[in-house]
Amino acid sequence: MLASDGSLDREALRRLVFRDDGARRRLEAIVHPGVRTLRDLWTAERQSWGVGRVAWEIPLLYETGADQEVDKVVVVDAPEEQRERRIVSRRGLSAEEARSIMGAQGHARKKRRAADYVIDNSGSVADLRRRARTVLDQIGPAARGAS
Repeated sequence: MLASDGSLDREALRRLVFRDDGARRRLEAIVHPGVRTLRDLWTAERQSWGVGRVAWEIPLLYETGADQEVDKVVVVDAPEEQRERRIVSRRGLSAEEARSIMGAQGHARKKRRAADYVIDNSGSVADLRRRARTVLDQIGPAARGAS
């Protein structure tokens, strides 16, 4: 998975892990413990500063069991076709690659049903900010973590 210059060939890695579930699970077993450690250090640092609320952005929240570590879960979602277009546009990927990534992140419908709050992200950035502010105000300052 290395490029000729010795750097990580992200495209080759992406092609492999989003087409081979076993390869993706092996990669996740390597990456997730380190990500969890960094997340916990980041959270502890903010708590030491007296921050009353932190938010974690975790695409695989339910799949990794991290939903059991938070007080509230906020799912930000948009229609599937729109999410696919955004991934293709922002990352320069093919529609097939975008669908593979989305498929690895679980079913959005299940996540919405399990969430405490759902924010519709089908509009503009301004719409998203307004909706997010409303949810944050509803959650209040005592929440330990949210995603």
